[in-house]
Amino acid sequence: MTSRQRVEAALRHEAPDRTPIFEYVLLPPLAERILGRPFAENPEYWPMLQQAKGWEGAVRQMAADRLDLAENLGHDLLYVLPNPLPEPAPEALEPKPGDDPVEQLRRRNQRWKRAEPLKDERFLVYRCLQDGMRRRGIDLPLFAPAYEHGVWTDTALMQTMLLEPAVAREHFQLATRRSLQYIEKYLALGIEQIGVGGDFAGNRPLISPNCYREFIVPEIRILTKRIHARGAYAVNASDGNLWPVIEDFLLGCRVDGYIEIDRHAGMDLRRLKRGYGDRITFYGNMDCGNVLSFGSQENVRRQTLECLEAGRGRGGHIFTAGNAITASVLPSNYAAMVNAYRDRFGLSRWTPPD
Repeated sequence: MTSRQRVEAALRHEAPDRTPIFEYVLLPPLAERILGRPFAENPEYWPMLQQAKGWEGAVRQMAADRLDLAENLGHDLLYVLPNPLPEPAPEALEPKPGDDPVEQLRRRNQRWKRAEPLKDERFLVYRCLQDGMRRRGIDLPLFAPAYEHGVWTDTALMQTMLLEPAVAREHFQLATRRSLQYIEKYLALGIEQIGVGGDFAGNRPLISPNCYREFIVPEIRILTKRIHARGAYAVNASDGNLWPVIEDFLLGCRVDGYIEIDRHAGMDLRRLKRGYGDRITFYGNMDCGNVLSFGSQENVRRQTLECLEAGRGRGGHIFTAGNAITASVLPSNYAAMVNAYRDRFGLSRWTPPD
């Protein structure tokens, strides 16, 4: 199978020749160590790169870096964020201490109403990736985010959901409007996997199941309806313990996939597959914050194989870490994960850079 065939089989709940693999978010310094050069997406390097190559040249370098990483690691899928604009957007004003949360959210809603439409320049990286893949003779599906419905750390929003529900409801409706702008851009580019939702849980949900059901589920369903109308896939995203709302998160939102599966918070892939494996594709759920960062190489290898085994059956599994590969992840542990995967499927071993 090609990478595209492998990923599409997993999404259709058919058995691929092997579990597809990619990395959700691969950050410096590991990304730079693999590339052997600075990574274009490193915020500290981006201004220098833009000065040296110009904005368009910097975006093209971003795409080249992503393709080099994917080819080096044998990935089947690319998750990529929109690129920075030539001129950074002005930073939003931070609320003053003691500001009334409802008034904070009202002001934010007014800013969102006045916001300019998304500029086409933000999506150049996807065209560069498509051009680069054609030149290299590879074809990896693209996955892009439209995450606007999270509540993580947003205390003003969470308080307003209880104090003034109408203001909070307007916020989520505006979030839907913004997400749809992203979705329309992605669909026009032929991107077939689109992330929706956003973080709303830690060791337990930060809002009640009723609040999730009332404020967020109806908005996500608007997004999934639009995505499905164009034959694409909607993937709901949040880390944390989602068991109290899992039916709403997966079935109520009518999504096709679930990413950021947080093993450390108790989201067990085997249990998820038993309950929803005929309808939902699961992206994950390697523990990056603990096992990849602080475990032994043997623990990493064991969890990799456990994850692959848990995801087997009826397709519906794409292997990746549960969240970002940050500076805490040991290169030796990352290599242990990659090679455990490759050993499992009889592929040649990956040699990490020195």
